[in-house]
Amino acid sequence: MITSPIENPNTASPLNQLEQLRKFTRVVADTGDFALIKEYAPEDATTNPTLILKAVQKPEYQTLFQQAVADGKKNGASPDDVMRETLVLFGREILKIVPGRVSTETSAKLAFDTGALIAEGRLFIFLYAKMGFPRQRILIKLASTWEGIQAAKVLQKEGINCNMTLLFSLAQAVACADAGAKLISPFVGRILDWYKKDTGIDYPPAEDPGVVSVREIYAYYKKFGYPTEVMGASFRGKAEVLELAGCDLLTISPPLLAELKSSNQTVTRKLSPEISRQMPLSKFTLDEKTFRWMLNESAMATEKLAEGVRVFAADARKLQALIK
Repeated sequence: MITSPIENPNTASPLNQLEQLRKFTRVVADTGDFALIKEYAPEDATTNPTLILKAVQKPEYQTLFQQAVADGKKNGASPDDVMRETLVLFGREILKIVPGRVSTETSAKLAFDTGALIAEGRLFIFLYAKMGFPRQRILIKLASTWEGIQAAKVLQKEGINCNMTLLFSLAQAVACADAGAKLISPFVGRILDWYKKDTGIDYPPAEDPGVVSVREIYAYYKKFGYPTEVMGASFRGKAEVLELAGCDLLTISPPLLAELKSSNQTVTRKLSPEISRQMPLSKFTLDEKTFRWMLNESAMATEKLAEGVRVFAADARKLQALIK
C-alpha cells in the first residue's frame, strides 16, 4: 500500500472525499443519466449498453430515444443503426455537460471481429463529427479481446482514441498498452465478485483482488513508461475506490459518488508514478499465442471476459427490442 506520511486517514478534511480524490485522480461518471452527471460534475463520462438501456426507460429520456427511433425509421435504418444513433445522441448530450470526453461502446456481438470493430469505431467518429464534436473528445470502447485490441491498434494510428473495456488481467493490459490504446478500464468489482464466489472469502479493501490487479497494472505502466491511461471501473463499494486513489482515472457510479461527497474523512493517496517506478517488476512481450495462453491460464479473466461480452450483447438486444 502506498501511503503519504503526511496524511492521517482518521482525521477530517474541510473538503469532502470527492473533492479530495479529484486532487490526484480524474473522476469519471459511470452513468448515462444527464441529471446525475450535472450533479457530480465529472470531467469525463462513460456509457455502455447496460447504462443506456436503463436511461432510455426513464420518462425524462423518452423524447431523445424517440427522436433516434423516428429518424431511423424515416431513413430506413436497421435496428443496429438506430442503436448506434441512440448511443451517439446520448453521447452528444453528455458532451454538452462534461468538459472532457465521452466513451461510446462498440457492439458486443462484434467483439471477435477486428474489421467490423474498426468500421464501427470510424462510423461513431463520423457521426459525432456531423454533430460538431472532434475526435479528441470521443473514446471508442472496445472489449479487450485479442480482436478488439488489434482494432484499437489500427484506430489509434488514425488518431481515434480507444477505451479498452472488459479488462481483467495483466496480459490484457500489456497487450492494450503495446497496441497504443489511449485508456484501459479494468473491472475492479467484477474481479472481486469472481474471487468471493470462488473462495467464499470476504477480502479487506487493501487485499481486494480487483484492487490488487489494478495496482499491479498501474505500477507496470508507470515503471515501463507506457502512456496508456488506467481507469479503474465497476466498483462494489467506496472502500475499493479509495484504495485506488491516485489512479489516472476512476469511473464511479452515482451512488458511490454520493457517498464520497457526503464524507469529510481524509483521503490518502495510494498510487503514484514515483513509487511504481521502484517496484520489482519484469517487462514481457506478447504475441497472439502468448496472449491467448496467459488469458486461458486465468480462469477468472477468461470467464469474466466471456460473461461481460454476453451481458453487454443481451442488453443491446433488449435495447433493439425497444427500438422495434
